[in-house]
Amino acid sequence: MFNDARTRSIVIQCVLVAAVVGAAALLVTTTFTNLQTRGIPIGFDFLSMPSRIVISEAILSYKSRDPYYWAIVVGLANTVFVSALVIVFSSVLGLVVGVTRLSSNPLAAGTCRVWVEIARNSPPIVLLIFLYSLWWKVLPPVADALRPLPGVFASMRGLMVPSVHISLATAGVVLIIVAGMLFLAPRLAGSLRNFRPALNWATVAVLLLGLWFADATVSMDWPVFAGSNFQGGLELTPELSTILIGLTIYTTGFIAEIVRGGVLSVGSGQWDAGRSVGLSRSKILRLIVIPQMLRVIVPPLNSQYINVVKNSTLAIAVGYPDFFAVMNTIISKSSHSIEGVFIILGVYLALNLTLSSAANWYNRRIAIVER
Repeated sequence: MFNDARTRSIVIQCVLVAAVVGAAALLVTTTFTNLQTRGIPIGFDFLSMPSRIVISEAILSYKSRDPYYWAIVVGLANTVFVSALVIVFSSVLGLVVGVTRLSSNPLAAGTCRVWVEIARNSPPIVLLIFLYSLWWKVLPPVADALRPLPGVFASMRGLMVPSVHISLATAGVVLIIVAGMLFLAPRLAGSLRNFRPALNWATVAVLLLGLWFADATVSMDWPVFAGSNFQGGLELTPELSTILIGLTIYTTGFIAEIVRGGVLSVGSGQWDAGRSVGLSRSKILRLIVIPQMLRVIVPPLNSQYINVVKNSTLAIAVGYPDFFAVMNTIISKSSHSIEGVFIILGVYLALNLTLSSAANWYNRRIAIVER
């Protein structure tokens, strides 16, 4: 029986799986026994208890009497918010810096190269601490806040930027969501591709109907200095501003190199073909080069986006209450370290797998199908 390679491989794999399961069972049993011996409680029942912890900044509404599970949700919302903004900003800046590095202008290309080299060769935590120290040593008090752009103020208390308020009726929001589902249905389910024209028309009709019922009102709230502080607008604290700016600068350096490699991967014949039909350099880049380089850069971009989520844990160094910082506080207060570690691992695994699945789906969409 063992002379058969297939049978031998199956037996070896079964033995390895049994060994791994046995080791895991021994570890879990030993851990539970030691915890019970020391009188340390284990379980997830504590999640429904009042947290009694303070979260200084929260995207969602939070009070200290809320349960632990809601504190975890609030911390997770902060992490998703920061990660999404960093991904968007660094992607846009990375495209600009990566393309500019190939410019014939030595000043522009050299400046972008310095950015890339500093970002790629600096530890991100050092960059964050350096930027955080600048808020107190470089920026002026609130009364003398700098105004780099109209409606934007920078001071020791952070950044004040205009905010947009949009109000929608519930019926309109539901119809807009339905329109989005109709738009995505034939793209996610291959069996519905034959109904794509009809679904597209239905999407347009439902979207217009949703906008009609939404009765949307849009208002702009500008920050105004009154008394001793600003009123109105959106306040970005030094902690939030530091993590956004620092991670954006750091990630942009890597994305810029990925973009530069993607541009160089497109053959020079594509540029010559664009010039032969009278296209400008910007149009050649936008219409010919970038669509082709996406097939090359999406996999490494996916890795950088996952790194953004993992690097967001460095927010604890500057005092921003992201998911990791909130979980550290919960573990210290509740003494449920094992459960807390499992929650941390599970949440970050779910976030990164979601990002990876979305990038892989898009990569399959733009891949060249060979016949």
